[in-house]
Amino acid sequence: MDVTRLKGVVPDSVISQLPAVIEKFGAKTPLRLSHFLAQLAHESGGFTKAVTVENLSYSANRMAEVWPNRYAIDPKIKKKLPNDLAIKLEKNPVALGNNVYANRNGNGDEASGDGFKFRGRGYIQLTGKSNYAEFSRFIGEDCVVNPDLVATKYPLASAAFFFNSSKTLWPTCDHGSDDATVMAVSMIVNGGTVGIEDRIDYFHKFFNILI
Repeated sequence: MDVTRLKGVVPDSVISQLPAVIEKFGAKTPLRLSHFLAQLAHESGGFTKAVTVENLSYSANRMAEVWPNRYAIDPKIKKKLPNDLAIKLEKNPVALGNNVYANRNGNGDEASGDGFKFRGRGYIQLTGKSNYAEFSRFIGEDCVVNPDLVATKYPLASAAFFFNSSKTLWPTCDHGSDDATVMAVSMIVNGGTVGIEDRIDYFHKFFNILI
């Protein structure tokens, strides 16, 4: 499979990482690689560097929408209104990260600072101390001591690690090149169909180049 065909469509920095990722993670067919890249392209805004690190500078209103059970006055009503905690954490990414990710995925409590330290990084954002530790063991470099490696050196590998860690993602990719399969892959990656048209467009663009 000649990944250099993607030149001009996918950034050179991504293409240069693909041979190692293909070999290490088993994305050895045009079908698998196209599904993989389509999800990454959508999640990363077209592989832009800025989104390899989670931006937690949320407004209070946005926090209430994203995490209604934690930051909305009443999560059951359609219009989510921010509670006092959301207003307190508004536009404070460090405080928000430490609050929203406390005591999850191997993170310590809010005071530990783990929530912000191990916020999402990579093209499909790796989140939480335990996930950073597991990825570190797999890749052979300590991303717990230096979490920014996930964003700078391993944004693609960490996403492939996510695919590999799922028992269903690669087999789902193998189902085919139809839109229903793209949707099925998207449901596993995203938990829903947000951006599905964009994901489908990216898939067909990559697949038509690689086959």
